[in-house]
Amino acid sequence: MINKEEFLTRFKKNKRGLWSFIILISIFVISLFAEFIANDKPLIVSYNKKFYFPIFTQISEEEFSGQLKTSADFRDPYVQELIKAKGWYLMPPINFSYETINLGLNSPAPSHPSSQNFFGTDDQGRDVLARLIYAIRLSMLFALSLGFLTIIIAIVIGACQGYFAGIFDLLTQRFTEIWSSLPMMFLLIIFSAIIAPSFFSLLLIMLMFSWISLSGIVRAEFLRLRNFEFVMASKALGASPLRIIFRHILPNASPIIFANLPFLIASALTTLSALDFLGLGMPVGSPSLGEILAQGKNNIQAYWLGLVGFFSLTILLTCLVFVGEALRDAFDVKKF
Repeated sequence: MINKEEFLTRFKKNKRGLWSFIILISIFVISLFAEFIANDKPLIVSYNKKFYFPIFTQISEEEFSGQLKTSADFRDPYVQELIKAKGWYLMPPINFSYETINLGLNSPAPSHPSSQNFFGTDDQGRDVLARLIYAIRLSMLFALSLGFLTIIIAIVIGACQGYFAGIFDLLTQRFTEIWSSLPMMFLLIIFSAIIAPSFFSLLLIMLMFSWISLSGIVRAEFLRLRNFEFVMASKALGASPLRIIFRHILPNASPIIFANLPFLIASALTTLSALDFLGLGMPVGSPSLGEILAQGKNNIQAYWLGLVGFFSLTILLTCLVFVGEALRDAFDVKKF
């Protein structure tokens, strides 16, 4: 195993991977604050010497001396004038949420990019840039969740196969071969059509298949390491199998496991976008990269929709691949 300082030094030497990691983290962190960047509600409202935060709580129009008891529409000029009469408000940089329809378009939707809608609008009049920010957050959270859960399941199955070997490994390997031969995308489409689509249902369905490739890598590493001297010494001292697996073998096998994490995330991102593109992914109206691509397909004349979806997905996947290559090289002792 290499220590932390040596790993960081090796990783930083790969400038392409380092800058890809910085870009990827920057995009993801910015998307986490989507409500503060793109929203049709003010960040803060000062009215009659009282402060309100509409992003966190619903505020009725009556609070601003209006007539309705329902939640205030802060894009309504009437509500804006009520607030300005006794206070002020601060809007986010982008005055649209992912579901906000721009009713003041000068041309039919989908409209061209403008100073009001930097990336234009889709065929329902929703701001594309706002939907893109929310879509990146949703897609990255989904892909990260799937990646880490996949690693946990793959470690459990692959470690048990590699360490115990014998009949357990034989039976599990036959099951894995049968399970991996099933057409994953077709089954995902079938399950998505039967089960009500949601973040967690899609996560569960995709998790059923995503562990297969990584478990084989974990199994191979454990089969290689199980006969090393430090493992044999631990057995001779009476260490339990769980202690040997998680305390002695797993730390030595972890480099190759975590080097595959970016590729798992990229695969999850691609699969989710494909399902959303086909209309079998997230619920209707949810912001997603695949839905933006579908908008571009359905509106060929609105070229900006296809370009936004293509380049955003390309940048994310390219950065993930470069980070994966940098991690692989950093863990490879033969490279240095």
